[in-house]
Amino acid sequence: MTIGNEESLFEDNTNQPLAWRLRPRNLEEFVGQQHLVGEGKILRKLIESDKVSSIIFWGNPGVGKTTLARIIANKTNSKFIDFSAVTSGIKDIKEVMAQAENNRQLGQKTIVFVDEIHRFNKAQQDAFLPFVEKGSIILIGATTENPSFEINSALLSRCKVFVFKPIETQDLVKLLQRAVTDERGFGKEKVVIDDDMLTVIANFANGDARTALSTLEMVVLNGDIDKKGKITVTKETLEQCISKKSLLYDKTGEEHYNIISALHKSMRNSDPDAAVYWLARMLEAGEDPLYIARRVTRFASEDIGLADPRALEIAVAAYHACHFIGMPECSVHLTEAVVYMSIAPKSNAMDTAYHLAAEDARKNLAEPVPLVIRNAPTKLMRELNYGKGYQYAHDTKDKLTNMQCLPDSLKDRTYYYPTEQGLEIKYKERLKQIKEWKKKHK
Repeated sequence: MTIGNEESLFEDNTNQPLAWRLRPRNLEEFVGQQHLVGEGKILRKLIESDKVSSIIFWGNPGVGKTTLARIIANKTNSKFIDFSAVTSGIKDIKEVMAQAENNRQLGQKTIVFVDEIHRFNKAQQDAFLPFVEKGSIILIGATTENPSFEINSALLSRCKVFVFKPIETQDLVKLLQRAVTDERGFGKEKVVIDDDMLTVIANFANGDARTALSTLEMVVLNGDIDKKGKITVTKETLEQCISKKSLLYDKTGEEHYNIISALHKSMRNSDPDAAVYWLARMLEAGEDPLYIARRVTRFASEDIGLADPRALEIAVAAYHACHFIGMPECSVHLTEAVVYMSIAPKSNAMDTAYHLAAEDARKNLAEPVPLVIRNAPTKLMRELNYGKGYQYAHDTKDKLTNMQCLPDSLKDRTYYYPTEQGLEIKYKERLKQIKEWKKKHK
């Protein structure tokens, strides 16, 4: 636990890791998250005016959550307490809260920063709640997990959540360039490294500034040194430090889109062998498994849909498995999902249905909801015939009614055209029966 806003003047930073030495000291040096701290954005205004309220920073490792908290520490007039959820218990929390309450009575605000707040259990999180409620502390929590699931609802309701995005490649390249020239980095040394290599490192880092700087430090420390002390980073050094595979795959370039397209089209063509090959090409090149899992999930509805509803369940399960255990273990879960998608019956009826409906929706944005299916929670709405004539399907023998649910101008439209693939042939027959019943009971 650290209390205060300033680092020691006598602290020796020369042996600290590059990522630590180059940590931004202000918003001007902060990289990424422009949707939060760009000019005119709400979080920047709160920081600059020293009016930060209780907030939660949610995002992947290395995207600037702790760094931004430290910038707030340097900007605020409040007492700033740095708190780790990994090493602190309820006793520590109570001690800090007592100190914060004392500060409040003396007219001074206290900001408590809790790193990895999701590691606190319910009882530990509850210990903060009364002090947040009465304003003894301003809580800043940082988490890599979804706050909706990991933070108590009572505590979460009193905090504004700011979502941190992976840092863009171009921003990471700027950060790496600064690391080479800044005296806190390698500015006092003669380092020669091409911008192309910095781009490779930035891509390899996959949105994580800490990984990018740690990788740069590794390649510089392993660079070739001549008699004059100049350090040259060669392609061979870079390959050895981050593995050659990452040089063969640009996650932001054309090959990235070519290979994900190859995976999608291989699954669509019911070719599991090709699909697994393209999956392996991406994973072995360092692609984010969650990105692949998201694309497979889209495929499950776009290209399979009701022909096999289990496909979506398999895809979502694979996504969660990837989230839980990560690479390399989750490669088998993605393989299972990709093979399942490949051999499942295919139907694009869901995708077609949506696009047909979307076209009509765009053309008829002002079409009123039929009165019969409007909600009528008030007396006035009932007097205006909202919900009048509504037929509750469960009250009927066949669980069907002839009630019109589309606007008058679209009442005869059809969007869903089931195929005869897999289970969808059953849904096609069921839909035929429904339509015949409605036609007969018009």
